[in-house]
Amino acid sequence: MNTHRLLAPTLRSASAATLAAGGYIHAQLYVDEYRFIHIIGPLFLLQASASFAVAALLLMGTPPLLLRAAAAGIALGALAGFTASRTVGVFGFTEHGLQPAPQALLSLLIETGTLLLLAIWQMTVTRQHRAARTPVRTPVWDRATIRTPPKST
Repeated sequence: MNTHRLLAPTLRSASAATLAAGGYIHAQLYVDEYRFIHIIGPLFLLQASASFAVAALLLMGTPPLLLRAAAAGIALGALAGFTASRTVGVFGFTEHGLQPAPQALLSLLIETGTLLLLAIWQMTVTRQHRAARTPVRTPVWDRATIRTPPKST
């Protein structure tokens, strides 16, 4: 069997799995600690819900580019929120280092892995579309086959 035919479904499943894993971590943090934090708690719940929904949609078949972009946006949003909470703060909420452990480190690794898998998947999809297109050929003129009209006298 062709390895290129297996690559896209594998990347699709792996992307959905890492996206759902990131959602699970955010849901777990929401239930354990973050539900009491104003604005941040609901954002964790929103991130978890969106992750689960998009992961399920990814598993349903070859998704359009917009769905893959949504998955990347969820992962980027989680990483941006993580970075902001440790630098400038988010709605007055700040954290330090890789706390809470081990969820902070796992979330970083999983969200980064999701982005890498989606990037590889997009490259393979783009490459497959290019290979499937028929090349456009420019006409080649052969002087021996070109007939000139006879001269009228």
